Amino acid sequence: MTTLTPSRCCEDGRATQIAALRSGEIGAVHAWLRSTDTDGPGTRLVLRMSGCPLRCQYCHGPDSWRLRDGTLHTVDAVVARIVRDAPLLRAGGGGVTLSGGEPLLQSSFVAEVLRRCHEEGVHTVLDTSGYLGRRADDALLDNVDLVLLDVKSGLPDVYRAVTGRDLAPTLEFARRLSERGTAMWVRFVVVPGLTDSWDNVAAVAEHLSALRTLDRVEVIPFEQSGRETWRTLGKAYRLEMTEPPDEELMERVRAQFRASGLPVREGRAVPAPAGS
Repeated sequence: MTTLTPSRCCEDGRATQIAALRSGEIGAVHAWLRSTDTDGPGTRLVLRMSGCPLRCQYCHGPDSWRLRDGTLHTVDAVVARIVRDAPLLRAGGGGVTLSGGEPLLQSSFVAEVLRRCHEEGVHTVLDTSGYLGRRADDALLDNVDLVLLDVKSGLPDVYRAVTGRDLAPTLEFARRLSERGTAMWVRFVVVPGLTDSWDNVAAVAEHLSALRTLDRVEVIPFEQSGRETWRTLGKAYRLEMTEPPDEELMERVRAQFRASGLPVREGRAVPAPAGS
């Protein structure tokens, strides 16, 4: 039997942990939340996964960007908590929402949680930017009742300014969801001076008009709910002086979507999580 030195033990343990994360045996969880009609229909238990490839300027939870900052849980432990709350969730017409961060960064773990939820008869929602949509295979999506898709911009240059990434993967994922018949709610955040231009909103509306399974568009006002988290982390926050949009701007954006025949609903800003 090989005796491991302390440094070797640490390296071996870390490698084992990474392998377990990749296989989906364990998952890095940022927080558990409860919500009503915010993260899907009815009363919901929201599992916020750690890790995200985007770096959104208006992110309210930059402390969830790194996998290593999450709390590790097994699938069994997560499902046990969901099963415990399932009667309450069903009574409230809700279920479970897998959110983030970006849940598809841990697609194997998320797929197994979704599968087990469906076995228990629990309604499931996947809240995603769609940027990692190719990681969601058909088996994963077969266990998703609704996708909350965050479309952060309609113009590629604005999307890159907002997130640091490309728009195309999100649009590809949206088309795939539509083609396979998966219900969607799209969220769009109105950030004055960043996402609110007429052309950008018009581009979002054009993209969404082609989606036949789109049930609603939630137009969400930017809020400063994450500013203190950015400060605590010592990160440069580019929206420090940005004010929330006024009602005139919000109504102009909603009107643009309505003019394209889209089902518009005013959304509520998602609060920053209290912790895991």
